[in-house]
Amino acid sequence: MAIDLFSLEGKVAIVTGACGLLGTQHCEALASAGASVVVADLDEGAAGLLVERLGVGHLAIGLDVTERGFLEAAQRRILERYGRIDVLVNNAAINDMFENPLLAAEQSMFEHYPLELWDRSWRVNVSGVFLCSQVLGGVMAERGGGSIINIASTYGIVAPDQSIYRDAEGNQTFYKSPAYPVTKSAVIGFTKFLASYWGHKQVRVNALSPGGVDNGQDVFFKNNYSNKTLLGRMAAPSDYKGAIVFLASEASAYMTGANLIVDGGWTAI
Repeated sequence: MAIDLFSLEGKVAIVTGACGLLGTQHCEALASAGASVVVADLDEGAAGLLVERLGVGHLAIGLDVTERGFLEAAQRRILERYGRIDVLVNNAAINDMFENPLLAAEQSMFEHYPLELWDRSWRVNVSGVFLCSQVLGGVMAERGGGSIINIASTYGIVAPDQSIYRDAEGNQTFYKSPAYPVTKSAVIGFTKFLASYWGHKQVRVNALSPGGVDNGQDVFFKNNYSNKTLLGRMAAPSDYKGAIVFLASEASAYMTGANLIVDGGWTAI
């Protein structure tokens, strides 16, 4: 049956940044499709709580994606427990947040944006994807098969529309700073490189570019964002579950080097 193509029974999947808004959804989706899920996050306590929710057969790991030592230790632990890695979801990322809303507009301006924040985002969003793919994806390449899913963004495809951060009075409450869109564009480029490099090893490498997720933002922002999508709304956190299972499973067996855009039509016009 065609539905069997989406099964992940017997597969082992690792999700980085697993305890965030979308990381949690990715873990739930993979587990519901039958995978044993390695819930990897800086906060090992939170990862453990998520594993308790997912049920028996899953594993929590504290993981810093920017440190090779953490990754090599995680690789050993996963292989000791399961003997294989089949799916890697490179989800961990930094998306700039400015603590004081009264200062956010000024601090997020390109003219004032600090090099330290730029460097930090590159370290996590790009170097972290590189290192995870090298250490954990390398296991798939040695075995001769697997699926790597790099979480990119619509902002890796098109530039941010700064007008959606203006409130009803026209005040610019915030600027989307440069690091997130530029690093997510790099993730898409890296996806294509790695798909080409490991194609002969039967390791498929694809990107998933989600649109904005409804997460309690100001009403003006949600309205501004929704008005730019063809479906007229922001994504629900669960809207990406099907895409993750598709890319992880044999349902996408002939797909590699691609960027799957799931954005309600944001980038279509």
